[in-house]
Amino acid sequence: MKETNHPAWAFIVNPVAGSGHALKTETEIKKQIAARGLNAEIVRSEEKGHASTLAAAMAQNGCQYIVAVGGDGTLNEVARVVAEYPECILGVVPSGTGNDFAKMLGLEPDFSQDQWNVFFEAHVKTLDVGSCDGNYFFNGMGLGFDAQVASENFTPTGELKEVRGNYLWHIMKNLFFFKAQKMKITLNGEPKEKFSFLNAVGIGRRFAGGYYLTPEALADDGLLDVCMVDPVNILQRLNILMKVPKGKHLSHPKVHYYKTEKLKIELGHKTAYHLDGELFFATSFDIQIHPAKVRTIYHPGQNHYFSDIQSS
Repeated sequence: MKETNHPAWAFIVNPVAGSGHALKTETEIKKQIAARGLNAEIVRSEEKGHASTLAAAMAQNGCQYIVAVGGDGTLNEVARVVAEYPECILGVVPSGTGNDFAKMLGLEPDFSQDQWNVFFEAHVKTLDVGSCDGNYFFNGMGLGFDAQVASENFTPTGELKEVRGNYLWHIMKNLFFFKAQKMKITLNGEPKEKFSFLNAVGIGRRFAGGYYLTPEALADDGLLDVCMVDPVNILQRLNILMKVPKGKHLSHPKVHYYKTEKLKIELGHKTAYHLDGELFFATSFDIQIHPAKVRTIYHPGQNHYFSDIQSS
């Protein structure tokens, strides 16, 4: 990494995250930087993919802490760059809608002053990263029911649509109308064909701002947690959905849960899938774990999904 006078801290703000909540957070970040006399810079992303471009420039110029200020999509754009620079440390100030990755780190939206103090102490954990067809994800991947819900909220280029209702409305609609998909799945070296309603692959435990689809996941155990749901009727769908917010759905006979280092899924047609909420389309999916791939700031005094709570 180059030796320059670039700021030690860089904050990359997505101004539309959280319906403008990230901009309010930016004001507080400026106060915290000034109070600490930090050598820091704040920049704003302008379009999809721009946060990655900004993060790459910061990393190449010697910035040590690169912080995403936004939701899980912003985090993904920044983290996919930081993961390729071992000298850099990823941070996130949760200011989006779901903030699932931040929850894994023990970080909550709307930091109190105590939380800001802990954040700038920069306790660090080294976490696993997942990938699908070479694209990284840091919290989770969805294929099937939840990906269909995401596809109705975003365009294929990742822009938020003007849609009726909210995320919960789309969940309820697809509970009634989404059909299980036929796929070939190779898991732990064993191929099989089956119809599947939902496939969630987790580094973290929580999806969509509070749905614990992979409730046993640990972010540093070198394994992917996979939750698959067989075709289910409407009553079974409702029953499972009611249990997911507390991670109690694993006992349902239509739910199957695995831990693995890699997974391959093949369909006969192009379909939607998401990585940390960002929408993609493909017909086959090569999914794998990259152990201890990224270093990130976390809150050691809160609950997290790690095999231990020691800072590194």
